[in-house]
Amino acid sequence: MTTADIRALLTDLYPSLNQVQPSPDAPESGLTPFEVPAHTVLFNENAPCQGFPLVLSGEIKVSRNSGDGRSLELYRVVPGELCLVSSACLFRVQPLSAFGITTKPSTLMLIKPELFLRWLETPAFRNDVLGLFAERMADLTLLIDAVAFHRLDRRLAAALLGRGQQLFVTHQALADELGTVREIVTRLLRRFEREGWVSLGREQIQIVNAAALRALVSTSPV
Repeated sequence: MTTADIRALLTDLYPSLNQVQPSPDAPESGLTPFEVPAHTVLFNENAPCQGFPLVLSGEIKVSRNSGDGRSLELYRVVPGELCLVSSACLFRVQPLSAFGITTKPSTLMLIKPELFLRWLETPAFRNDVLGLFAERMADLTLLIDAVAFHRLDRRLAAALLGRGQQLFVTHQALADELGTVREIVTRLLRRFEREGWVSLGREQIQIVNAAALRALVSTSPV
């Protein structure tokens, strides 16, 4: 991939990078794409943040560990999205509050902390990051609420949110994540499909109406 190809891809996925200085393809930015295989741990909970990842292809799953060895998925980062945990860590100069692992072969670029802070001086990039905070916090609030209080249909809806529009996941994987059985997850997903909220395919789920899923999650428990 040439320098021009990288710049075109970056600015297509992250339009605000057209305005930052130094530009992503400038030598002083020090940015070089790198490829990692699926199931690669990119950062660990309680470790210092080494930089801010930009996803050019693939996907990062961000989760938190519990004391008993279980983990809870918080959200996923796909091309064109930003990582809330990394940005929060860089803002506050604190250790990472979660861990990130690739779910498929991925191409990434890592913005060093000093470059990230410099880019934040550009209003367009800063607005993108702050907008991410608002969206991710809304999804995380719904997730916490669902885990603590809601029925399985609400928990499933919450689990579908925050992963992008196209999810490549099996019903069994969702069942394992929610602590239930595949048949129940399949029954609920088919109900969501009848409502027009999702479209189901082979080992994939297309989010059709995220607003309706959020509305389900935010309804009071009976």
